[in-house]
Amino acid sequence: MAAAGSSGSHSGCWERRLPPHSPSGLVVRTVEMHAGGEPLRIVPRLEAGRALPLLSLRREEAAARDHVRRALMHEPRGHAGMYGAVVLGGGEPDPGGSRLDVLFLHGAGYSTMCGHAVLALGRFALDYGLVAAPSGPETAVRLRCPCGPVTAFVPWDGQRSGNPVRFHSVPAFAVATDLAINIPGHGRVVVDIGYGGTFYAFLSAEQLGLDVCSSKTSDLVHAASVVTKAGLIQLNQTRTFRSSTTGSLFTGKAVQATKVGDYNAVIVEVSGEAFYTGTATFTVEEEDPLKYGFFFK
Repeated sequence: MAAAGSSGSHSGCWERRLPPHSPSGLVVRTVEMHAGGEPLRIVPRLEAGRALPLLSLRREEAAARDHVRRALMHEPRGHAGMYGAVVLGGGEPDPGGSRLDVLFLHGAGYSTMCGHAVLALGRFALDYGLVAAPSGPETAVRLRCPCGPVTAFVPWDGQRSGNPVRFHSVPAFAVATDLAINIPGHGRVVVDIGYGGTFYAFLSAEQLGLDVCSSKTSDLVHAASVVTKAGLIQLNQTRTFRSSTTGSLFTGKAVQATKVGDYNAVIVEVSGEAFYTGTATFTVEEEDPLKYGFFFK
């Protein structure tokens, strides 16, 4: 095989040719990114979302194209920690700028919110021309997520996006604190239940006999997204979270107080870095018994 950059007579031919695949089979092109080591596989499907509610779009996606999710998220193309995002044009932009519809994918199904994905999608939207007129030094990218509207703020130097990216999520609030529950194998533990785009249960690692240093980056980002009634984080007080695996840093702070029904809530800002790792074209051979993957836990 010729080395990259060589001028051999066949140079580049193999790069342009897809492997053998079924004519009616799946061909999906993706953009690959990561934020703090957490992967994101972006599937651009930029046709307009037809003004359907986003949860209706997600149900339609699950009913008609769940095989695509399985093929991209499961082994052998993906893995248990793989995350994906289907990006759809959201129709007419809102008065404040662009609006993109986003559906989040993972190995077990679909989620309502993903912090590391939003960091990456902010850069992707600018670099791939999905924001009509980005402006420096920072451009707002408005995403319509299943949990609600999320705005990313992305550095822009006139030619390409940069880091760090920050975003404001939907209101976060504590649903319950000091809730005692029984967990098989661990007995009685005390948890706080919080909402920050989806519901999370928080408890001390010691209650489960775990070492907090083994926490995944995603867990640390989630922790920045919920503030309890106890007032453990004040407005504009920044907390920094470091991944013990990669050393990557994320910061979180509550920037605005608000209400969600009877709950006191805050708007949370999360900041981190996202980077491109490449592009990919995935194909399927119809006779492959594992054409849509298998889930290895």
